[in-house]
Amino acid sequence: MTTLHVGGLTPLSTTDWPGMLVAVVFCQGCPWRCGYCHNPDLIPPRGEHKIPWEDVMTFLRRRQGLLDGVVFSGGEPTLQAGLPDAIREVRTLGFKIGLHTGGMYPSRLAAVLPFVDWVGMDVKAAFADYPRTTGAEGSGGRALVGLQHVLASGVDHEIRTTVHPALLSDAGLVQVGHDLAERGVRNYVIQAFRSQGCGDEDLRQSAMRERPLQDVGEELAGLFEKFAVRA
Repeated sequence: MTTLHVGGLTPLSTTDWPGMLVAVVFCQGCPWRCGYCHNPDLIPPRGEHKIPWEDVMTFLRRRQGLLDGVVFSGGEPTLQAGLPDAIREVRTLGFKIGLHTGGMYPSRLAAVLPFVDWVGMDVKAAFADYPRTTGAEGSGGRALVGLQHVLASGVDHEIRTTVHPALLSDAGLVQVGHDLAERGVRNYVIQAFRSQGCGDEDLRQSAMRERPLQDVGEELAGLFEKFAVRA
């Protein structure tokens, strides 16, 4: 029996998997404490707005033929042992599967990649600098292995970096972009920090940029087959 702790459900999204019409299942729990997280209510292993898995499946059965796919987001979906069963159960309904991940559980990520059609993976900073953003020692090494699994899998994917000027300078972002290109990333997105949902008052008040993110993007665009700036 599938056991997945769900903290939220978006019935319809056109942005969580570019080009696809999807529902988004928000998995409860994340081991990292990124200050700019816009879903801080999903960080604890148990939340206030639990949705029973069977309710999610009942909803999805009503959307068969109307949606292209289902995205498992979070939180961090690979935190939960029930994720593989949940993915398989949703696939039986005919939906394509998308996954949002930070890559912090590389072996669990590798185990579900054969059943996933698309991955959106967050790369938060230079891998050696991850603890400054995540608050977790060793997080960069785990994320790097997770990225390597995604690239080796052949699964369609988008690698993206959320940019807060107090956590990642323009020069640091350019360094990240070059590193990712050298590692084989072909589809890269940089996106501006959004204050909506962020629980860190200092970060909300220090988000002014010295120059537009689009200008930084012009330094990176030629490194990738697909590149975008989401301001």
